[in-house]
Order: sequence, then structure tokens, then C-alpha cells
Amino acid sequence: MTNPSPDRKSRRPRTRLVHGGTRRSQFDETSEAIFMTSGYMYGSAEEAEHAFANDGSRFVYSRFRNPTVAMFEERLAAYEGMARCIATASGMAAVHLALMGQLKAGDRIVAPHALFGSCLYIVKDLAPRFGIESVLVDGTDLGQWRDALSKPTTLVFLETPSNPCMDVVDLRAVSDLAHAAGAKVVVDNVFATPVLQRPRDFGADVVVYSATKHIDGQGRCLGGAVLCDDEIAAVLAPFLRHTGPSLSPFNAWLLLKGLETLELRVAAMSEGAETVARFLEGHPAVARVLYPGLPSHPQHELAMRQMSGGGNLVAFELKGDAATAKANAFRAMNALEVVTISNNLGDAKTLVTHPATTTHQRLTEEERARVGIRPGTLRLSVGLEDPADLVEDFRQALDPLA
Repeated sequence: MTNPSPDRKSRRPRTRLVHGGTRRSQFDETSEAIFMTSGYMYGSAEEAEHAFANDGSRFVYSRFRNPTVAMFEERLAAYEGMARCIATASGMAAVHLALMGQLKAGDRIVAPHALFGSCLYIVKDLAPRFGIESVLVDGTDLGQWRDALSKPTTLVFLETPSNPCMDVVDLRAVSDLAHAAGAKVVVDNVFATPVLQRPRDFGADVVVYSATKHIDGQGRCLGGAVLCDDEIAAVLAPFLRHTGPSLSPFNAWLLLKGLETLELRVAAMSEGAETVARFLEGHPAVARVLYPGLPSHPQHELAMRQMSGGGNLVAFELKGDAATAKANAFRAMNALEVVTISNNLGDAKTLVTHPATTTHQRLTEEERARVGIRPGTLRLSVGLEDPADLVEDFRQALDPLA
């Protein structure tokens, strides 16, 4: 199997998204091959012995490595500009690997309150069960970060922008504080995508993705990725090998196809999201809009220093007291004709969800209020439809509430 010349580091990022990591078989296929196999054969017992004792360059079992999965890993690592990518079966498998693969009893992790519900579970509930100290802060308050990182720490974990209320964390400042405390910084970059934000440029040590979202981009499969340097990869590899959250070859092939159009899709989605966000900001039924690309966002200037665009995620809140706002949110969602109700994001289709009753349902009311999730809060993932149609759809759904 051979790699084509466009995999060279001198190639520009968009070219790497199409050609990076490609391995062609003896059939010289144009589209990457799917190697749906669990194991591999050897010509002799001695060859098998050598394969298992070697440096991992030989494929021996697809829970460890697989040619299709390796293509996805190498392509995403080349695009992100990081040494290694470790693919996993889902985004949460990637988060679990990146965190628990580096932590042990007696260690300490610091993270913001504003995390996706399952991520918060790992930090707040799972890690302490294994004797790991967990500290939660307001991610937008550098003073709280400074206090929390005034003592030795093992890991810092954060997402920026956050899910669902789009908090933006100062990556450079937090990374500097974390490194001074001896901590590695793990960033969930799923909302910004590798197209719009490169956490490594601001000091992050590990970048995590739910490839289920924008990387696939069409709601077809699950997948995750952890990007890091060789030293951290050497720590994480045994965890992956022995606990088994490996990515299936077929899903890896779908994700490879998603990478080819990632930049084009994210650009179009972001353009549509800004159009919709500006419309929502001016609608009388809407109390507030949270979109990093709008000057009204509390951390707009910081977001634009870290991101090359506002992204395709928008959070907005409908007016009214708790009961009225929730009822209005449900009425608006049920009235939408183009926009689909779903808890997924990053899809070619525009999706809307009510975080308080779906993705963050298991948080307490106090925990939801702390991170800005209110009864009237909706999270919108803008897809590839014509933005004018999306605006018209929201207008007809929201006008009766004004």
C-alpha cells in the first residue's frame, strides 16, 4: 500500500483534507478502501511473532489498528497539525480516553461548569469515584481559574465555545495557568471544529472531537478523535488497546469522506448561522441570542481572536417566565417546517433542540441555571439549507409568540 505525494506537509490544509493519509491497495482505487476485517494473516509463525513484537507498523488486530482507521487518523492529524490522532468509537469515548487515560488516584482535574452533560458526568461524578479530585469553575472567569490552578493539577479540561450557551474560554490564559500548575490542557473543540479554531496554537496539549458531528456532517455514524503529541499518545495507546473503544472501519471510511468537504460545509454553515442569528436578535419574541460572531456576545472579541469565524451553533432564549418560556419554546419547535428537532449537531440539516429537557436534562435546575440554560433556551445547529428559507421558517414559527 502506498501514500500519494499530496500527503506532504508542504501541502495546504484543504489539500490535506482530501489526500492526507491515503493508502492505496494493489488495485489502485480512487476512493479509499474499507478494510472490514478483524484480524490479519501471517505467512509463518515467525512472521506472527515478529508482528506482535514489532513497533506497531504491522496490522495485527483491528481493535489495535486498521488500515481504514489509520487513514482517517493520519488525515485528521495532518490537517490539525498535530503529531498523532487516535480514533475512537464515539466522541464520548474520545473524551473518556483523553481524561481517564491520563488520570490516576490522587490526581486533580479542573474544568468549567459549562460542559456537555456526559462530559460533566465524567469530571464531576466518575473521576471522584476513582480517587481523583475534581474542581469546577466559571470558565469565563480568569480569577476562578487562577484560584483553582494555584495548586498542583494534573489535567485541565474545557470546551470552547461551550455546549449549549456558547461560553468562550480564554485558551491562552488558561493554558498558561494550567502549565504553571503542572497540568496538561485537554480541549473539546467540537463546536468550533478544526476549521475555525486550533487550540494547539493557544497552548492546548490535547484536542478532542466528536467526529459524529461536523466531521461526518450528515448524521450517518458515530466516531471520535483525540489529537496529541507522541508522548501523550504513548500514554493513551495502551488504554485504547486494552479497553477497546475502537472505531469501526466502515465508520472511519464515512469520516474520511466527511473530511473531504469539511471546510466547504463549515464555511457555508457558519454563513447561514450568522444570518439566522442576526434575524433572531431582532425578533420581538427572543430575549437574547448567543452567537460568538455577533458583537453582542459577551466574549465576542476573545472569540474572534481564537476563532476564524462564528461557527454554525446558535443559542437563543425566548421571552417569558419559566412556564411561558418553556411553552413558547415547544410551540416554536413544533411549528418549524424546514428545521428538524434533534439533539445532534453539525449535520447538513438544520437541527434545533431544547437543552433543559434533552442534552442537559439530568443536570439539576441549579446546575442548569449556573451555565445559563433556562426554560426558554434553544440550541440551533445551522445546516446547508438556503439561509433565506431558514429565516422564513423561524419567522413563521416565532411571529405568533411576539
